[in-house]
Amino acid sequence: MVATPAVLERARVLVEPSLAAAVDRLADELRLPARYHFGWVEADGSPSDAGAGKGLRPALAVLSAEAVGADASVAVPGAVAVQLVHDFSLVHDDIIDGDVERRHRPTVWAAFGVDDAVIVGDALHNLAFQVLLEDPSPERVAATARLARATTAMIAGQASDMAFDDLPAVDLAACLAMEADKTGALLGYSASVGAVLAGAPAGQVDALEAYGAELGLAFQAVDDVLGIWGDPSVTGKAAGNDLRERKKSMPVALVLSGGGAAAAELADLYATDGDLSDGQVERAATLIAEAGGRDGTVAEARRRLDAALAAVDGIGLESSTVDELAGLARFVADRDF
Repeated sequence: MVATPAVLERARVLVEPSLAAAVDRLADELRLPARYHFGWVEADGSPSDAGAGKGLRPALAVLSAEAVGADASVAVPGAVAVQLVHDFSLVHDDIIDGDVERRHRPTVWAAFGVDDAVIVGDALHNLAFQVLLEDPSPERVAATARLARATTAMIAGQASDMAFDDLPAVDLAACLAMEADKTGALLGYSASVGAVLAGAPAGQVDALEAYGAELGLAFQAVDDVLGIWGDPSVTGKAAGNDLRERKKSMPVALVLSGGGAAAAELADLYATDGDLSDGQVERAATLIAEAGGRDGTVAEARRRLDAALAAVDGIGLESSTVDELAGLARFVADRDF
């Protein structure tokens, strides 16, 4: 197990006050469910110590500023904006997937209803762009344009993921393309926005974005493994949840596109109407593991980790920060296997 990188807490302490101040500007009707989503309060408004996620995106934003020699504070508007976009997507994804629990407590739609969750997600999305454009400097305008492109790609990736539900099989190339959009685009933005806001040279910005995009694919590969074999006490979701919902994640795509008896049996299970039963989930997980879907996905995560590290090597970034970027990448790729 890789130790939790110190930059996650350092970035949280730096960014969370500005994130909370932005959320507190929302309309009265939206503020409570938004604050609930971030883990700051309970559904009744009382204080909570539930906490949010690991804060990977703000940490990447902070490191990207420091990597080009700027102060960490330069990255704060970008870190807040990318976190808001990420959380808008989580609130909406929980509705789409029918997930009733996130981080070991009810999701926003489960606690407040679908209507409130939809509008809260919309509000978080809009707030991200407001935060960046409060001071429309050339650097912030550039960061806003890049965020719009990354968000467009993320939404396209989500649409592709949903479209997979209607396909009998998905190959690895299609799965990687979807995940590059759904996860890689926003992590690429996170890992470069601090450098954009610092006015860094285009070559360094592009290299940091490439690092983040590859890290996003590594992150999603690990997530796909945890979505089938993860410990619910760690993931906050039911064991085998991705299989139960018949998601064509990377381990599934590897088996379905590989042919043979395992692919045929898995395809038959996935042809079932509605969610899979506990027994079917267990059988599908066994099939995928035996056919190499789990090991293949872990190997893909390792390849993407190597590509991420190579992207920031030898391009003139601050050496101590490159070390932190490497540590953060290894933490993402090795978590909870």
